[in-house]
This record gives sequence, C-alpha cells and structure tokens, in this order.
Amino acid sequence: MLLENIRLAIIALKANKLRTFLTMLGIIIGLTSVVMIMTIGNAMNNMVNTQMGDMGANNFYLFVNMRSTDADGNEMNYETARGMKSSDYISKEMMEDIQTKYKDKIDGISLSLSAGSAKIQRGKDAAKIKIYGMNPLAVKSGNLKVLAGSSFAAGDYSRGSKVCLVSDRYVNVLYGGDMNAALGENVEAAIDGKYYTYTIVGVYEYNAKSMGAAGVADKDLETECFVPLRAVVQQNPQLTDSIQEITLVASEGNDPTITAAQIAKYLNERYYKNNDTYEIYPYSLKQEAEALQKLLNSVKLAFLAVGAISLLVGGIGVMNIMIVSIVERTREIGTRKALGATNGSIRMQFITESMVVCLVGGAIGITLGILLGQVAGMLLGANGMPSVLGILGCLLFSMAFGVFFGYYPANRAAKLNPIEALRYE
Repeated sequence: MLLENIRLAIIALKANKLRTFLTMLGIIIGLTSVVMIMTIGNAMNNMVNTQMGDMGANNFYLFVNMRSTDADGNEMNYETARGMKSSDYISKEMMEDIQTKYKDKIDGISLSLSAGSAKIQRGKDAAKIKIYGMNPLAVKSGNLKVLAGSSFAAGDYSRGSKVCLVSDRYVNVLYGGDMNAALGENVEAAIDGKYYTYTIVGVYEYNAKSMGAAGVADKDLETECFVPLRAVVQQNPQLTDSIQEITLVASEGNDPTITAAQIAKYLNERYYKNNDTYEIYPYSLKQEAEALQKLLNSVKLAFLAVGAISLLVGGIGVMNIMIVSIVERTREIGTRKALGATNGSIRMQFITESMVVCLVGGAIGITLGILLGQVAGMLLGANGMPSVLGILGCLLFSMAFGVFFGYYPANRAAKLNPIEALRYE
C-alpha cells in the first residue's frame, strides 16, 4: 500500500514539474542554509582545534600582571601604578619551586626568551628575524617541522652552542629557497649594539596561519630564529633578570586550565602576597579555545534559527500547493471514494505526496548545503563536514515537515463528500 502511494505521488508530482519544483524550493533553500551553517560552523571549530594543537593543546601561561585593586580596595591603572622592579619578575627560584612541587602535574617549563629583532643582509637581499633562546621543552612543544638539516642535539642545550634554526621563508628570501645552501651558513645579527653569530643547522616550516601572517610576502615577514637558551643567556645574562611570562606544559590527564589556576594561586600566596602592585595571572590555550568555540556555537545557533524560519516558510508553501492540488483533483478524489477508497487511504495518499516533496527537496538542500559549506570553508581556510547525526536529523525533519504540513490538506481531501466531489466542476 505504501509503495503504491509513493508511485501515485511520483506520477502526480511529475504531471506538474514546474509547480513541484517551486513547491520544493522553500524546503531546498531552508535546508541548504541550515546544512551550510552546520558545515561552516564545524569547519571553524576544526580550525580552532587545529590551531590550538599547533600551538600546544596542553600549554598554559603564567605572567606577571598588575593587580586589579590595591591594598585599600582602590582600582589600579597603568598610569598611576609603579614600574616593575627586579623583585616583581618571575625568578629562577620560583621556576625551580614549581617544577618540584608540581612535577606530577606538569611536564616542565617551556622557556623562551627573546634576544631581540634584527635585519639580516645577504647581497642585495634582506630578511627580518626575531631571535629566541629556547630550552628543550619549548622546542618540543612548539611542534616545529624541520624541513632540512636537524633540530638541536642535547649537547647544544647544555653547552649553549651557537647554532640556530631558521624558517623556510628566511631561506626563500636570502637563498632563493635552496635549503641545503643555507645549512652551515652564519646568521650575523646586530641587536642593541651587541653582535650575535649563529650557524644554521636546520630549516623549519613557518606556519603563517597560526602566526596571523597569511598572505604576507616573504620579504616583509619577521620570522623566528631559534637558538639554544643557554647561548643567548651567555651572550646577554640580563635576559633572565626580567622574565615576565613563562609557558608550562600540563602532563597527560591534567587539565591545563585547572593546573594553571592552582600554580598561579600558589605563587601569589608564597611570592606575591606582600607585593603591592603585581601578581601572577594564569591563562591557557584551552580556555581561550573553549571561549571561542562557545562564541562560534552561539553565532551558529543564531543563523540556524534564521534557516529554521525559511524552512517554516517552505513548509507553509507545501501546504498551500497541496490545498491547490486537492481542489484541482476533487473529481479524482470523488471517483476513488465512489470505487471504495477509504478516508484513511485518501489521507495517506496526499500525506505521502507531501512527504515525497519534502524528502526530495530535503535531499537536494542537504547536498547543496554540504557543497556550498565546503566552498565557504575553503575560502576561510578551514575544512569541515556536518555530522552524520545532523544530516539524518535534517532528513527526519523533512519527513516530519511533510507529515505536519501535509496532514491538513490530506485530511480535507479525505473528508470530501464523494457525490459533491463528482459534481465538482
């Protein structure tokens, strides 16, 4: 019986192809917008997760920040607050204390100190770099992809070897992209009257997207030049006297946001309790990613609500066309009832027609939504797909729409008086 109703529905819909398409159009537009929004939303969430992974999903930061209020409860601001002095910075003692006390919760401290920026000249070409001294965990948590040469050896860190890693963008500018030609060459940088010389041992891949530098020309980029931490400290011992921020890596199974808050509280109670202006403030990438994903989900829900309204309009369109179809087919309904068709069979015939319209329109809308969402995601530099449950939900929603908006006209058709229907002109 159901298959027969589906066959009759397809014949009836084929008889008026243009009207059938226009009836489907509202459903197609509504579901296209809904699925497209789901696809873009998932793509953006994937992009956030990928970037967080590139930057270190378990990383969190502790930095010295001005207190919000002073000892008397008055609001503090940068104009009236005193400048930082040596006792305000994060000391070697604090870092050693953290590593001992929280050894079960952190893998260690990822320490990176900036030695400054420089412009490196080679013939007529020039590249801009920023030199960072890195300890082993900083290099590891940075997820550097070495394209040529090698990363630092354990002895490079302990000896403070004058070696460095430069980016592929740096090599593009000064060596025409020939990475092998760059290996073994020196980087000679003059920073604040001090000269730094390092030998290139490796070339890493520069991630322009994560650094917010997508589309910037190589010659205009300031890329990072990484060297062993001890090397820059030996050349400039004062770097360790003004550490304002440190990066820590939470061990597996420990939430970085919670661990960051615990360590910050400990440092503030032990080392900054009597500090009148500054304290330690915690910050984690996971916390930032979660906040951003909440914002993206809120925006997605708002757009989904707009898509739902267009679906509702499409459903009303289906109901209107079904009513028109019933009026046109009044004599046909009368004939079927005269031949013994029950009210239930007449009702089911028109509900089936409504469901077929909504299902076909829904399938087209879902397909278009995925394709357009993929295109939009590519333009945004992100990839994503709606979930299988989301797609099934949209199909079930289409069926439900068919039943809901088809029931009234179908019930109206079922209740027609067969004699009056046969007399209808």
